[in-house]
Amino acid sequence: MAVSDFTEGELSEIKTQFELYDADGNGHITCLEITNLFKALGEHVPGYEVREMIKEVDKDMNGTVEFNEFLQMYKSIKQGKKEFKLAEKGAEGVKKLVKTGGTSVASAEGTTHSFTEEEKYAFVDWINYLLVEDPDLKNLLPMNEDDDSLFTSCENGIMLCKLINTAIPGTIDERAINKGKLNQFTIVENQNLALNSAAAIGCSIQNIGAKDLMAGTHHLILGLVWQVIRIGLFSKIDLKGNPGFFRLLQEGETIQDLMKLPPDQLLIRWVNYQMDEAGHPEKHIKNFTSDIKDSEVYTYLINQVAPAGSGVDQSPLSEVDMETRASKMLNQADKIDCKKFVRPKDVVNGNKKLNMAFVANLFNTYPALDPPDDLPDFDMNDMGEKREEKTFRNWMNSLGVDPFVNNIYSDLSDGLVLLQLFDKIKPGIVEWKKVTKTFSGPSSKIKKIENCNHVIECGHKLDLKLIGIDGNDIHTENKTLCLALIWQMMRTYTLKILSSITPGKKLEDAEIVVWVNSKLEEGQKETRITSFKDASIATAIPVIDLIDCIKPGAIKYDLVFPGADEEQRMQNAKYAISMSRKIGARVYALPEDIVEVNNKMVLTIFAVLMAKAHNIKM
Repeated sequence: MAVSDFTEGELSEIKTQFELYDADGNGHITCLEITNLFKALGEHVPGYEVREMIKEVDKDMNGTVEFNEFLQMYKSIKQGKKEFKLAEKGAEGVKKLVKTGGTSVASAEGTTHSFTEEEKYAFVDWINYLLVEDPDLKNLLPMNEDDDSLFTSCENGIMLCKLINTAIPGTIDERAINKGKLNQFTIVENQNLALNSAAAIGCSIQNIGAKDLMAGTHHLILGLVWQVIRIGLFSKIDLKGNPGFFRLLQEGETIQDLMKLPPDQLLIRWVNYQMDEAGHPEKHIKNFTSDIKDSEVYTYLINQVAPAGSGVDQSPLSEVDMETRASKMLNQADKIDCKKFVRPKDVVNGNKKLNMAFVANLFNTYPALDPPDDLPDFDMNDMGEKREEKTFRNWMNSLGVDPFVNNIYSDLSDGLVLLQLFDKIKPGIVEWKKVTKTFSGPSSKIKKIENCNHVIECGHKLDLKLIGIDGNDIHTENKTLCLALIWQMMRTYTLKILSSITPGKKLEDAEIVVWVNSKLEEGQKETRITSFKDASIATAIPVIDLIDCIKPGAIKYDLVFPGADEEQRMQNAKYAISMSRKIGARVYALPEDIVEVNNKMVLTIFAVLMAKAHNIKM
């Protein structure tokens, strides 16, 4: 059974309900819970049918059902079948689920699903909190959480652009946003700017277009908004901004080991550290579902991190009723302005996504992690993610790889994400029957290296320059060699977009330069470039002029500086990047790449602008 049998929204809804029953987060549920899970998804299946299905799918007789097995059961119920045979695992087996938000189409059209409303309430409250004072949104905010305000407020694209800038400040140059009196044309530009900017910060925007946002398509908007919010919340959970992370190290760990953990695991580590500090080591948690339902951990946590004099106390613990206790716990959180994302029932029901967001916001506001007295002596900047690494990671995530890439080295060490990328660069190039998708036991390391060796095989098929690189280099996270491989993959993916211009022939860099100059001449611009290393690119004016040639009148030249100093060049570069995205070019490069004339990323800018000029879909 292929995951592609379901839409992304349907998968997200099913996965969400599955995880509510998968209380310990181990990836499977007991057979006794399946009937209730079907009910939660709107299907009333007699017990005898459930038992028949379980006999078929539970091949290892362990009394549990995994998510992919449940998908097969659910699909069969929807189709009215009584025969259940698990399909062979192919490429889709790797693409289990893009773990981002969204709800089913049924939910969007009126079918009652409580999670949909919980998600909407949380997002409306958060956006109101962040943006209600923005003068450009005074006609849209505050939104009403009880109606469709969230979806109608996304129709002109302005709010989405603003939300992206709250997640990763400076992503969108506000000079590029169309404001004031808008028409369908200027609204589409805003939506393109929002979508391409969302991709640039690592959101998966597969199968989402400007028309979907303008139409207020519920499940697509909820999915996109959650991705932006999540990226914003998690972006602050790093060592550079929080040197106190050293306090979370466990025996035998290095700080590098710690920072390989995904953000949700870092948050769990942080909660457990605060439980130790509060004198409650028995309250350690392993998840944001069953372990937080009684509000005890939250009550201790808020009391521990709240600043002195805030009035926070542990009075919620005197309540017996769990929902009443959760309500009073959130009142304590409100005293320190951290009552966000969850309502009492979200806590009691163990809503994983919203509880994780609640804790992330609490951490970002009150980390309560003083740097240790014996802080190691090294440059903290060396510990943060480099600009090139972030760009590559965002590119990968925007293509919908699974799992989401948090660390560009450790998250690629089993080869699965890289193989998914190769499958996107050239469908069919990966021999999925040779790929191991799950790992256990002493053979795990060998299987992961075998996957990485297949990555190298795929690279050779595409004529990538991989001299001196083998699968073990990927598995052992050799930074220099991994970056060399990933850059070549991104370059190949970018140039592949242009393959329809020169069918059967590989497009060379020099040909793109020739096209750029030809287009500039055609548009009667004075600028020219000699290569992607041309120093004049630092002013960003060649990029700006090319945009205006592709879409005449797009550039407001009164906003463009001569580029006489670094500040002027940076302002131009920010404008150039945002305007490229606004006209529909999927640019991942950053303004610094233009100012510093990073020839690799400059190539990608001109390549995607060339694709846009030829109306090639990106």
